[in-house]
Amino acid sequence: MSVSLEPIGIVHSCFKEKFGIPRQPGLVPDARARLELLAPYNRPEAVQGLESFSHLWIVFVFHATRRDKWRPTVRPPRLGGNLRVGVFATRSNFRPNPIGLSVVELEGIDLAEGRVQLLLKGVDLLDGSPVLDIKPYLPYADAHPDASAGFASEMPAAPFTVSFSAEAEAACRERECSYPHLRAFIVQMLSNDPRPAYYGTGAARTSFGARVLDFDLRWEVVGERVTVISLDPSAPGERNAG
Repeated sequence: MSVSLEPIGIVHSCFKEKFGIPRQPGLVPDARARLELLAPYNRPEAVQGLESFSHLWIVFVFHATRRDKWRPTVRPPRLGGNLRVGVFATRSNFRPNPIGLSVVELEGIDLAEGRVQLLLKGVDLLDGSPVLDIKPYLPYADAHPDASAGFASEMPAAPFTVSFSAEAEAACRERECSYPHLRAFIVQMLSNDPRPAYYGTGAARTSFGARVLDFDLRWEVVGERVTVISLDPSAPGERNAG
């Protein structure tokens, strides 16, 4: 049976490229996005009552994932990126159907200027992600504290401490007028080590960069310490292969 799906909305996220996105929702609490509903679904009555829920399930498309054919096994980062397990035992974006599921916090609903936008927090969503559906999160049905979780049984510990160069600190303070909680967002993002799993503490490469919000974020890794070097909107940024 063939089923045709069309997006009901589009994500406008702080993450402008795949590199730097947390591997699960909620790991970077100050990562924010706007989910803009598309016509004909952008009607205020379509979200009536949603404001009473604190969290939502977002069903979206991994639109930036490209692979000619699916593979039955993948290498999850939690296992170091070297051991293979079945694709259906992971949340990998390389799936037979590139569909993602993310639980996020709903900060508010914006109905200004004839648009319907959901203000989201704690996202792991790439900018431009098409959204297929929105469902309210129900704690009594969706939360199972005693559930087993295989190789991902515990929340990963943030392995890095993060500091800022004088230049980066000044740039961060300047931009916090437009982006409140910017410093906290950067610390949360980098302390979780967004590098691919095959990088280790002894990796030869130490300099990295990612496009977030409206600037290029650049940082260096030495051992278990990260130093933010710059937040530069004019720099080309160092693009990273995942």
